[in-house]
Amino acid sequence: MSSPLQQRRAGVLLHPTSLPGGAGSGDLGPDAYHFVDFLCRAGISVWQMLPLVPTHGDLSPYQGLSVHAGNPLLISLALLQEWGWLEAGMEPAPDNFIDYRLAMLKQAHQGFLAGADDGARAELQEFVSGNAHWLQDYALFQVLRQDQGHGHWLEWPEALRDRDPAALAKAEKTLNDSIDLIRFEQFVFFRQWQFLHDYAHRHGVIMFGDMPIFVAHDSAEVWAHREYFTLDEHGRAEVVAGVPPDYFSATGQRWGNPHYRWDRMAGEGFKWWKARMKTQLHMFDWVRIDHFRGFQAYWEIPADEETAINGRWVEAPGDALFQALHEEFDPLPLVAEDLGTITPEVEALRKKYALPGMKILQFAFGGEADNPYLPHNQTEDSVVYTGTHDNDTTLGWYQSLPEETRQQVVEYLGYPGEEMPWPLIRSALASVACLAIVPMQDLLALGSEARMNTPGTMEGNWRWRFDWQRVSDELAPRLRRLVRQYGRD
Repeated sequence: MSSPLQQRRAGVLLHPTSLPGGAGSGDLGPDAYHFVDFLCRAGISVWQMLPLVPTHGDLSPYQGLSVHAGNPLLISLALLQEWGWLEAGMEPAPDNFIDYRLAMLKQAHQGFLAGADDGARAELQEFVSGNAHWLQDYALFQVLRQDQGHGHWLEWPEALRDRDPAALAKAEKTLNDSIDLIRFEQFVFFRQWQFLHDYAHRHGVIMFGDMPIFVAHDSAEVWAHREYFTLDEHGRAEVVAGVPPDYFSATGQRWGNPHYRWDRMAGEGFKWWKARMKTQLHMFDWVRIDHFRGFQAYWEIPADEETAINGRWVEAPGDALFQALHEEFDPLPLVAEDLGTITPEVEALRKKYALPGMKILQFAFGGEADNPYLPHNQTEDSVVYTGTHDNDTTLGWYQSLPEETRQQVVEYLGYPGEEMPWPLIRSALASVACLAIVPMQDLLALGSEARMNTPGTMEGNWRWRFDWQRVSDELAPRLRRLVRQYGRD
């Protein structure tokens, strides 16, 4: 592991689901390797992506079903065919690509049982035993969830909801074949991920992941480890996470995640967090931590409140946590998502552990000269972005600006001759920030139709995919020239 502050680099933000190829969604197959090749040609040495966890029906990777497991929908069916575990020539995916992909994985499992060699079978057993600390609960959680019509575990029969040992033992026996399938899916996901990770390393590309601070209530970890979360005797949340009212929302944001019982976690030496971080650092070279300010103090909302208005700030043991993580993983290759209103205490915590913060160029304009996101106010211990997965594309953002703000952008950037979004891309690469990240949508000069996520909305997010035909032959050489010009190669 190395620190993101070690040298100047450039990266691209692209979630694997946005890759071309694959039935209904991008995956870890041939197009992922093709993308690494593109980064290499462009002189880009960092591939940043969103969390790779299994998702609920809304496909949001920030409310996953597990903090350890990989998303089976990212498994490449093409690679399974190459490995001889899935027959080639399957029918194209119907509209419901999720059911199609899961059905193909079930067929691949049968193909594995029928024809895998001894080496592959040994690999599977080694994976299952080596990851039993989370895989056993996750696999049981998933099959019970399927058996209960995909409802929240709070709605399950009481014995299953409350993890009665006799009820769980009976379920494990009855649903054993389905549990084996879930274990197989996870084995395949991590096998394919490791192959892609190794390929990226051989081509000089660092894999940069993302870890939400909170855990979805409807997840394997909350069901299996209630003792670490603020739940009542029936598993219902007592208080939930969010952020207070601000300039952007008069009622704040009520995310609904249960808060942690930090005293219990601290009393056990933060072993739950160490295990979670170990999984992330096994997968990624660097990890972004979402909502970093919540490690210093978090907004606690009574669970029966419909909005975030009537919450309160509660201090969190972030210093003790990061000290424990630093002792376990040295160096600690993390980036702190420190966007929004950040207090001196949060800034001190970030700097104490030498974690880069984030600067978003789309947030830089429309205010005064002391705006911390403006390039002349940025610092080396930062990661600068044109925008993130939660922003509009840079072209869409620019086109939607009031004329006065748009003129400020043009004047600040020196009346560039290039068309948007390239002046902002150039500004990011020229920044003193140690790392510059550009979303793939911006490299392709796409508008709002290519936005990945619109916060506060539930429909149409997390589905954008690009097409290789939009990637011109001139894009990689153009990027390579810029990367070299600004000392990021």
